[in-house]
Amino acid sequence: MTIRPVLSLAELHLGRPCLALNEIDEVALELAQDLIDTMRSSPACVGLAAPQIGIDLRAFALDCSSHPKTTTCHGELVIFNPVLALTGGALVAREGCMSVPDLTGDVRRSETVEISGTGVDGSSMHFVSSGFEARAIQHECDHLDGLLFLDRLSGPEALHQRRVYR
Repeated sequence: MTIRPVLSLAELHLGRPCLALNEIDEVALELAQDLIDTMRSSPACVGLAAPQIGIDLRAFALDCSSHPKTTTCHGELVIFNPVLALTGGALVAREGCMSVPDLTGDVRRSETVEISGTGVDGSSMHFVSSGFEARAIQHECDHLDGLLFLDRLSGPEALHQRRVYR
């Protein structure tokens, strides 16, 4: 089990587009496990992209199954080289990010997405997602393109201090 430090807003890795993986080899499988282990180490985390742990490769882990706003859920997964298509509607909702721990923001995202990519076993993946899981997928794909949710805010009024619950 390897839990990697999550990079914060000021880190250069977070602002660069990532490179595609050429093959699912031992390095890719280790990355997948590190993403899952690091994501699991924070109870509220539903997704984590490779650049957030300092790796400039197109991969992310996702698991929205325990989030109360989830209506569509494909369970725990890692997707390499994802290709995203926005397919329906748009909704503004609050987002947070492990790389921006003190802030949240109101972001407009597609309510439905279609995603393709490669799974950890090397097989092709393709599915449709909606609701909270679709939002999380878009958020993680943004990381792979060098974007943060802060880049998607409609203005300064859409940025908020993260609430701390005790």
